Amino acid sequence: MVTEDDVRRLALALPETVEKTMYGTPAFYVRGKWFARVREEGDVLVVPVGSEEEKAGLIAADPAAFFTTPHYDGSAAVLVRFGAVDAEEMGELLTDAWRLRAPRRLAAGFDT
Repeated sequence: MVTEDDVRRLALALPETVEKTMYGTPAFYVRGKWFARVREEGDVLVVPVGSEEEKAGLIAADPAAFFTTPHYDGSAAVLVRFGAVDAEEMGELLTDAWRLRAPRRLAAGFDT
């Protein structure tokens, strides 16, 4: 089971990531753009994904891990339950979200 400390460790390992608060909860930013936020529940993470279709695919493939709320309808962001993913999967989700928000040069340097 992933904890908030695991999320923090994984996110802050990504280049130029900083932690700030968003709506009173921890959030992670790369060059001023958020790429992950712990929700008020404390055991749910919001991450952007590439498209609404990707979001729907994640939810359909594993509804125990991925879900949405009406607030995120129409948004390419998915909610992830900490208890339903392992650290490796969480790391992949965070890295993919980071790549979506990082400037191209920074992301390209990370991928080489």
